[in-house]
Amino acid sequence: MSNLEIVLKEEDVYSGNVKGMIPHGRGTYKWKNGTVYEGCWEEGKMAGDGRITWSSGASYEGNFYGGYLHGFGTLTNPDGSTYIGSWRLNIQHGFGRKQYSNSDVYDGSWREGVHEGSGKYTWCNGDMYMGSWKGGLMCGRGVMKWLNGDLFDGNWSKGYRHGTGVYRFVDGNYYFGTWTNGLKDGLGMFYPAISIRSSSSGRLGKKKASKPHSIVRSISIKKPIKGLFRDMGRISNKKISVGVSSMESSAFNSTELLSHNLDEGESVDDYNSSNVVWEREYIQGVLVKERTKNNAKVLSKKEQQRIFLMEEMKRKSTLDIFESRKSNYMMLNLQLGIRYTVGKITPLTMREVRYSDFGEQARIRIYFPRKGSQSTPPHNSVDFYWKDYSFMVFRNLRELFKLDAADYMMSICGDDGLIELSSPGKSGSLFYRSHDDRFVIKTLRKSELKVLLKMLPSYYNHVQAHDNTMITKFYGIHEITPRGGKKVQFVVMGNMFYTDLRIHRHYDLKGSYYGRNTNTYNIIEATTLKDLDLTYKFHMDKSLRDALFKQINLDCMFLESQQIIDYSLLLGLHFRAPEHLKSMLEPPDAYAFNRPQNTTDDGAIFRVDRTIQPTGLLLVTHEPDSVNTAPGPHSRGSTLKAFSVGDKEVDVLLPGTGRLRVQLGVNMPAQANHKVSHDISGSTEVELFEVYDVVLYLGIIDILQEYNTRKKIEHAYKSVLHDPMSISVAPPKFYSNRFFKFLEKVFPSNN
Repeated sequence: MSNLEIVLKEEDVYSGNVKGMIPHGRGTYKWKNGTVYEGCWEEGKMAGDGRITWSSGASYEGNFYGGYLHGFGTLTNPDGSTYIGSWRLNIQHGFGRKQYSNSDVYDGSWREGVHEGSGKYTWCNGDMYMGSWKGGLMCGRGVMKWLNGDLFDGNWSKGYRHGTGVYRFVDGNYYFGTWTNGLKDGLGMFYPAISIRSSSSGRLGKKKASKPHSIVRSISIKKPIKGLFRDMGRISNKKISVGVSSMESSAFNSTELLSHNLDEGESVDDYNSSNVVWEREYIQGVLVKERTKNNAKVLSKKEQQRIFLMEEMKRKSTLDIFESRKSNYMMLNLQLGIRYTVGKITPLTMREVRYSDFGEQARIRIYFPRKGSQSTPPHNSVDFYWKDYSFMVFRNLRELFKLDAADYMMSICGDDGLIELSSPGKSGSLFYRSHDDRFVIKTLRKSELKVLLKMLPSYYNHVQAHDNTMITKFYGIHEITPRGGKKVQFVVMGNMFYTDLRIHRHYDLKGSYYGRNTNTYNIIEATTLKDLDLTYKFHMDKSLRDALFKQINLDCMFLESQQIIDYSLLLGLHFRAPEHLKSMLEPPDAYAFNRPQNTTDDGAIFRVDRTIQPTGLLLVTHEPDSVNTAPGPHSRGSTLKAFSVGDKEVDVLLPGTGRLRVQLGVNMPAQANHKVSHDISGSTEVELFEVYDVVLYLGIIDILQEYNTRKKIEHAYKSVLHDPMSISVAPPKFYSNRFFKFLEKVFPSNN
């Protein structure tokens, strides 16, 4: 390698190291148009560290690869805008910070040149958004704080507030509700600001409870939501998205946003004497109904602050940019590893699993350097080691579950990536969901990994023998170890709520009752409720119920044989007439007209059946040509038979929606019976019954807790403090019996 100056035909000039007559090493290249590159070369292409200055005045300093801006670098434009971050083939891709010419700043994740992932955008006027983005627009979970102090924390879609959320006004008022395309839409609760009483003088301070109409006026002076976000930069030629980086230096965090500091000398008092909150109903931004709820439990300001901070701490991984950056690396590593493993083993000839295919030693282990290798592609994540456990077993399981390898890779490893979910449990595990909702990926503790690997041979035999098993479907166990970092294990599972129907209620049922209830101060549609929150009994066709309990019994016997406890039934409800649920919100006096004429005052209980006739769904004979017969990721069994249609295979017909195949745990029709009792005379009680048509989705989850020595000690300790029947932890046989009997009460027999 020598050092030469070469003048090319096009009047370009190169000066530096060469290999033969090709730039190689360090050198400077000057184009005829004035563009100059100074830096490293590799066989005639810019590669390594370097700096390029274009004739337009723009400049880039950082990493190059194959002649492209690739790696990490800083781009400075003539208009004063700058970008510092990751690049892939001349496109911003990865994590980076961009300061626009108008002083707007975006700090976060990029994908193919637009904001996608997690990040923070600060407008030059002081407004700020932090959360998830997709395709350059706010999409997913996020927090928006306006310069005037108003704040929205909730869900977004295509740049608009969309889904559930909470809006906190600068004067201390709160609105919990649902938005559609930026407009309030549906039921919500308005909590007025809390009155503040001076501890020294005893007189009311300036912070009074606001009247509802004052809030309506305050909203009316704002710009329409669509116009507001358009002004903020939601335009096609400058897409706004939020990425993830250096969050630790940001002054914008959930604790600061949702806490309220009291003035010196003030103390927290309850709401105004009427203890009034308002229930509101909107249709596309228009307030159509409003009523007070005088009997509602009202929280003090101090209680609200504590609850909000606790909830935000639970969601910290979603909002904290530093953590989100690590999470995004983890998602990318997971996709790279799964794509590699599935692509490698799929072409192999299908064979029966062997004893050697199970256990910790049956694994693929490979290193993924950032620059790539002979067997792995280059990528924008950190260097990491990939491990795939029992890969041949899970290859056969995916075949057994009728899951196409290409569909599996496209779902998890496609361009849309994965969505991080907030953890619904106490384990602290991270959860991811594929963009098409088919799969859920959960991080495993080391103890859970050992239990799953130990159970895997028996699990394989069980699901092979029972097509209709209700137990979670597992598709793979993987491990990622960033170079110099800690190991993280994952398991890929089927999403039991993979359906086009809307799931209006979620329940996690164990059959125990100590601590099995949910804080009801802010229950939303996505909230997972527990045993004591369940107020329904579900009546099903006799044959459907028999098939359900036959399989639940088999699954419980299997889990008992594996010494597994702490599992639960995940239950999702789709109400066919959700507007009927509004009647439950009416005050007790609304039911007075149902009191029978022969009422006596001797304490009798009157039964009033307010059954809504089941018109929301219909069981019909199965017609394969009329429904989608492709199995979901959580079912593969045959169509179920129903007693009510002559013990024939059935579909559920949903007027105005479609026709669905009924399988065990999937598209199962039922009637949800809800009983409400009201004391209307002081001595007479009326029992009210309401029945709703529902479609059920259910399965057994959380099957990785073994009844080990630690659990035995926990059971003995808690049994002294509480009723042994009430606590969740219990010996496997007792647990399965209690679980089964509880479900028999939830799904009573019609005999």
